[in-house]
Amino acid sequence: MDSIEEFSVRGRLADTGEGITADELQLAARNHGMPLEGLRYDVTPPGLHYVLVHYDIPATNAGDWRLELNGCVEQPLSFGLTELRAMGRRTIRVTLECAGNGRATLQPRPISQPWLQEAVGTAEWTGVLLSDLLRLAGIREDAVDVVFTGADRGVERGVVQDYQRGLSLTEAIDSGAIVAWEMNGGPLPPQHGYPLRLVVPGWYGMASVKWLRSIELIDHEFDGFQNAVAYVIRQNLDDPGRPVTRIEPRALLMPPGFPDFMSRHRFVAAGTVPLFGRAWSGWAPIERVEVSTDAGVNWHEATLDALGNDELAWRAFAYDWEATPGEHVLTVRAYDASGREQPIEAEWNRGGFSNNTAQRITVLVT
Repeated sequence: MDSIEEFSVRGRLADTGEGITADELQLAARNHGMPLEGLRYDVTPPGLHYVLVHYDIPATNAGDWRLELNGCVEQPLSFGLTELRAMGRRTIRVTLECAGNGRATLQPRPISQPWLQEAVGTAEWTGVLLSDLLRLAGIREDAVDVVFTGADRGVERGVVQDYQRGLSLTEAIDSGAIVAWEMNGGPLPPQHGYPLRLVVPGWYGMASVKWLRSIELIDHEFDGFQNAVAYVIRQNLDDPGRPVTRIEPRALLMPPGFPDFMSRHRFVAAGTVPLFGRAWSGWAPIERVEVSTDAGVNWHEATLDALGNDELAWRAFAYDWEATPGEHVLTVRAYDASGREQPIEAEWNRGGFSNNTAQRITVLVT
């Protein structure tokens, strides 16, 4: 091996019967999902919120950090954190989910971060509206896309890169995105983008660039690796695919009772068992959740909490299950106000993206 292209591991599908690889285990040790008992919190504590770091957590210092805003603008600008804070504060509650959530359950399995279903979390992010920053710089008529660059640098499929994502100008302005310096009322933790990050409500987490150091308006569609290659839903290598964008509807139950250590199968006593969970969608507010206690044969409508001000943040639901002795499989599905519904089995794709296959929990009632 004498080149970056040869040294960089290529993406592939697992062979039939192939277990989790050493590379995947290494990724799983660096990144983590939210334990499902974390669903009890309206706002996820930072240490429980899911984490995906593409490359390394960079060494950063809020004292000398600068955010550059340039490109197709009337006046290029540079901000320190003191200047950004002086522009005012906006706090939004946002549910973020990794685009690869559920990947490890697919067959064949795409070799990558082996998420099951816990790559999610909801936090309150405080910062300044992205649209306010763009308007302050003055948006030129030739601006088409907005490119966000983080401080983390690495290699993917032989391509050396700083982590970058792009949004169309319309998406950047209309999404309600903020440039945030606080998470749940405190400074951003290092793994969540300290000292500055982008947060894009409704979009899978890859859009919310961490350790944000520059915003550039460009006069063409952004074709960087993370937009045009990495986060694209394809059925095969020849498929041009479609981009990963907004979060598909999903519901998760907080597993009832207590678990078996290895299998995570649950044990509960017969009688009334309160079931509780959260549901969310990046397209529209959740309007219905259904629960099944017999592996999807019969469905029952859950009771939803009142809709909050941040309509794309998760919404709590509850259902009282009259549990009878024996083995049961619990599953749950969500519907949003746009007409989208969570499938029992999502369509397979090579990257394992947007996999909102319904959760299944095996329970023994004693």
